[in-house]
Amino acid sequence: MKKIPKIFVDFGNADADGRVRLNTIGSLIDMRDNGIIMEEGLQLLLDNNEDLSTNGIAHFSKEEKIWVAIIDWDSL
Repeated sequence: MKKIPKIFVDFGNADADGRVRLNTIGSLIDMRDNGIIMEEGLQLLLDNNEDLSTNGIAHFSKEEKIWVAIIDWDSL
């Protein structure tokens, strides 16, 4: 079974569609340090390193030209 990569997110850094942007320093460091290669549909464990975590699905935002994560806000 493939392990779901864990990545830091700032849940306050969401776009108008509610997708969490993965462009913070913490997110980028986690991607680099854990060898995460982003791809459409990649399952991620999103964590703010405090008290919130949830699963998300990677998606490339063509509008902003960055990776975002689609999450279920009700699961927080």
